[in-house]
Amino acid sequence: MTNWYAVAIGFVVMTVVGVVGIAIPGLGQLTAGLVGGFLAGYMAAGGTGRGAWHGLLAGSLGGVFVAVFLGVAVSVLGVAEFGPFGSLLGGGAFLVVLFVTFVMGLESALAGAIGGWIAKE
Repeated sequence: MTNWYAVAIGFVVMTVVGVVGIAIPGLGQLTAGLVGGFLAGYMAAGGTGRGAWHGLLAGSLGGVFVAVFLGVAVSVLGVAEFGPFGSLLGGGAFLVVLFVTFVMGLESALAGAIGGWIAKE
C-alpha cells in the first residue's frame, strides 16, 4: 500500500530544494529530485522496491508540478515576447518539460530505492 504521507513529504522537500536550487548555482533540479526521492523512499521503508515506488511517485508529482509551471510561463512569455510565434515555442517546451518529468521520476525512483534499502525493516 502506498504511503502518501511519505510521497507528500518527498514532493514538498523536492519543491523547496528545487526553488533554492534556482537561486544557488550548482544545486539545481537534479539535487532536488535525488533528495526528495531518497526521503520518500526512506520514510516508506520496506526495501528497495517500495522505496523506488514512493520515490517515483514523489518525483513524478514534482515533475508534473515543474511541467505545469514551465508550460504556463513559456506560453505566457512566448506569446508576449514572440507574438504569433509564441505557440511554436510552447510546443517545443512541451517536449522539454516531458523529458524533465521523465528524468525527475527516474532519478527519484533510484534515490528512493536507496532510501528504502537503507531503511528496510
